[in-house]
Amino acid sequence: MNVEIPPDVRDTASRLGAGVPYALKVLAGRLADDPDMGRPSGLPGILDVTVDGDLFEDCPDLSVGYIREPDRIQIRFVGPVNSTEPSADAHDQGRDQEQVREQDRRADPATAAITVRETADAWHRITRWLQHNAPDSYAALRAGAGPGTIATLEGDLGIRIPVELCALWLLTAGDDGANGWGWGCLPGNRALMPLDDVAAFHRLKMDSQAHEDTLNAGRREGDPITVWKPTWIPVVSCGAADRTSGLYLDAATGYLGSWSRYNEPPGEELDTLVTYLEEAADMLEAPALATRDQPGLIGEALVWLSRIGHAQEDRWQPLAS
Repeated sequence: MNVEIPPDVRDTASRLGAGVPYALKVLAGRLADDPDMGRPSGLPGILDVTVDGDLFEDCPDLSVGYIREPDRIQIRFVGPVNSTEPSADAHDQGRDQEQVREQDRRADPATAAITVRETADAWHRITRWLQHNAPDSYAALRAGAGPGTIATLEGDLGIRIPVELCALWLLTAGDDGANGWGWGCLPGNRALMPLDDVAAFHRLKMDSQAHEDTLNAGRREGDPITVWKPTWIPVVSCGAADRTSGLYLDAATGYLGSWSRYNEPPGEELDTLVTYLEEAADMLEAPALATRDQPGLIGEALVWLSRIGHAQEDRWQPLAS
């Protein structure tokens, strides 16, 4: 059985400790002999296995997720085990049971597994490009979150996080922006929001909606104002430290939408998270075909043309076609 470890997973492993890459190599050998040694994770199609860090020098306890196929295994994420992570039983307490039943009814494990692969493949294309062409932007990406961290966030949000967003967060837990400018690596120099910011921003917007609901009670019938819905999960912001606008993923529909503080109504992007990431990867790999924005470089950072200031225009270099 062939066991693949993608470059971004290897890079994440090296950041976690000097002994982690070797531990991952040992695990790969074990998986080649026993591909079903993992247990089902919270993501359809992904198995999870724990590595005892005490067996390796400079290595924490690890949680490793992988996809098993008939002729190969691909490791999708590696992260430290958090001993304080809530159990599945504790996490399920207090969740709206009717919502859970409805989401479970609609879930298709085969489709979910495909979505996980498509999300990971699109993100791998982006990070491979960054690693080879814009190392400053690559270095600004955070390591992936562990399944327990995502489960805790799911509890904070009070909704089931879509499988594609879980898959992305297992690979990276946010973008700190390149070179202190706050340039994110996504079109428009947008940045993936860190998970702590996701929870805080969702609470903020839900508080705003609660205020609007109070005002809606006195408005004419048919004129209610909606600024946020519980199923809207903020994913991408205007910049690494800029929350004036961004994109949310609607867990109810699977589509992205936009928000803005400038009294602009939320709008559908008509993209799924997968198609959004795939298009970003397409524009990086074939800049001549880019339509929504034009990628370029300032030094060793990826910078998209649509949102650079006049002070940086002379330094910006378009990508070779």
